[in-house]
Amino acid sequence: MASTLKTYLDNLAPWSFSGARKVSTAKKVNLALQGGGSHGAFTWGVLDHLLADGRLEITGISGASAGALNAVMVADGLSRGGPEEARKRLAAFWRATSTGGDLPPIQRAITDRMFSLMPFAATPIQSWFEAMARYFSPYELNPLNINPLSDLIERFVDFEAIRSNTDLALYISATNVHTGRLRIFANEKITADVVMASAALPFMFRAVEIDGVPYWDGGYMGNPAIFPFLHATDAEDVLVVQINPVSRDTTPKTSGEIINRLNEITFNSALISELRTMDFVNQLIDDGRLPRGTASGQYRRLNIHRIDLGPLGIRLAASSKLKTDFEFFELLHRAGMRAAKKFLDNHFEDIGRKSTIDLAAESGVEWA
Repeated sequence: MASTLKTYLDNLAPWSFSGARKVSTAKKVNLALQGGGSHGAFTWGVLDHLLADGRLEITGISGASAGALNAVMVADGLSRGGPEEARKRLAAFWRATSTGGDLPPIQRAITDRMFSLMPFAATPIQSWFEAMARYFSPYELNPLNINPLSDLIERFVDFEAIRSNTDLALYISATNVHTGRLRIFANEKITADVVMASAALPFMFRAVEIDGVPYWDGGYMGNPAIFPFLHATDAEDVLVVQINPVSRDTTPKTSGEIINRLNEITFNSALISELRTMDFVNQLIDDGRLPRGTASGQYRRLNIHRIDLGPLGIRLAASSKLKTDFEFFELLHRAGMRAAKKFLDNHFEDIGRKSTIDLAAESGVEWA
């Protein structure tokens, strides 16, 4: 009898009933999804578990590069069918982009290169593509600016549904090539071109022009952007999914290790700056020097949480090349699901109450 009652109550979560009316008891959060090549499959696993668990309600998503791809897949699924549809969208997308997916050879070569932090030549056409890319810029290699990856994104995402969804705030980052400044695209401005701009690595893709302005990968300036959540959505909690290691205990010595470490430092710098800003804003609110609230001119005091790759990320990045076969994606996916479960087991009660990372320590400066 007791086990039957427990099963019944578990099936009710995250819902409670008031008379005949179904009321959600899920905690509201915003997600900030970092870019990082094929490690984005880890983020897929995190999102898959959060969506299946049901105790968190996603009110906003910010993403850059691979994080932007994951973000639009979730936004599309939530807009068209809810959490289960979002899980299906993510799984179908990562299957299609894997080596075992159904992409044509040229599109496969482009996708493989986008999802690899280091060149990884697995097929003859990929070897050809890598060789050409060493000697020619994207403007010389692809003068007609043919980008089949745009077709892939449009195949999976209903951008009209995303733009019309007022229940989810979506922010995609891109870097303005002319000014070097961060550009944030919100729901009503998001298109396939915006997502491609956010993932446009300069040595691989031509800058993506939007309203006559060229943009490169958003990871350079906002990886991911957190500050929009100071004013947007009802949630005061931001869960960062971080896939680039911050610290390493060893000094890189080979060319591959050096490039890897430079990539990690470059693509983490914007996040560290964001965390420093969040800590500063929270202190100003606590001291009464900034008004806290949701009205114009007021700010939210954000609780920051994080799920990261941990030791697995350090071990994988040290290999200096990333595979794009589906088994590899599944490995990262399983790691993401475990990490999300561990986070919820340890910190679910903290959501809505306090940050679970030390912002001052994370964003601090080392003084000599």
